[in-house]
Amino acid sequence: MTKPLVLIVSPALADANNGNWQTAWRWSRLLAGHYQTRIVQDWQASQGEEAVALLALHARRSAASIQAWAQAHPGRGLGVVLTGTDLYRDIQTDAAAQRSLALAQRLVVLQAQGPQALPVAYRDKTRVIFQSTSARRAWLKSDRHLRAVMVGHLREEKSPETLFAAARLLRNRPDIHIDHIGAALAPTLGELARQTAADCPNYRWLGGLDHETTRRRIQRAHVLVHASRMEGGAHAILEAVCSGTPVLASRIDGNVGMLGDDYAGYFPWGDAAALAELLQRCRDDSSMIPALQAQCSLRAPLFEPAAERAALLALLTELIHTP
Repeated sequence: MTKPLVLIVSPALADANNGNWQTAWRWSRLLAGHYQTRIVQDWQASQGEEAVALLALHARRSAASIQAWAQAHPGRGLGVVLTGTDLYRDIQTDAAAQRSLALAQRLVVLQAQGPQALPVAYRDKTRVIFQSTSARRAWLKSDRHLRAVMVGHLREEKSPETLFAAARLLRNRPDIHIDHIGAALAPTLGELARQTAADCPNYRWLGGLDHETTRRRIQRAHVLVHASRMEGGAHAILEAVCSGTPVLASRIDGNVGMLGDDYAGYFPWGDAAALAELLQRCRDDSSMIPALQAQCSLRAPLFEPAAERAALLALLTELIHTP
């Protein structure tokens, strides 16, 4: 018996190696036992697929596909997955993103604070689906230094300037090493990264790395730094948590929705001095990292593949059987 087809629209495909692509690819694998899946960058009625549902990542960037599906298949399963820029920027001002919210049968957010960013009228049709990753054993870390890693392409939303400034504040701490992974999507930020590396011997910009290499570097690090100004639900955070590597994160809704309100590893967004202080505490206070690890371990079950698969299957059941 042929499995029903589900289309996944992702504005980014494999060559982008970003969060949208990782989500689309992982969902295609999680659904494989129950549905055929196809990942496309856009969808038009002329493509003619007999799909039972369309899951579109990004309310603004996938808006044309969302509108085309709603017009071609009114009442047929349409789920829209909201990114950080959707939730915390675009739906405030962008007409195409706002139209996507209205057309969707179900909205999906990727962390627990997400529904609060939506208009009240849309919250009943919103579902929280935490992204997942495989668990990896925690590596034994060196006690000769602290190694921090930040993962994210260099663009404004990721606030790499906060890390640059913290590295400068810590350049007289040779026992605190900072690795930075991500391609320079904004050339000016790439120049700043190069200048920081030249001025601060404890900071290395490694550029864009493949997913497996990045995960291994997260495993090796004592802490992951996540300095973003807006997030829909960061892959780097859940990959760190599931590798036994605690997180130092900006206190924004997208991070609190993953790590919990009472997490002890937050710093105010954009506050390089507070980040530098946390990094020094992680190096100088032997109780700091174990305390953060204990808190992260309590969140790890949220990011298990079985939990994400179950939530996805429940979503598709709603989409297919609830016009």
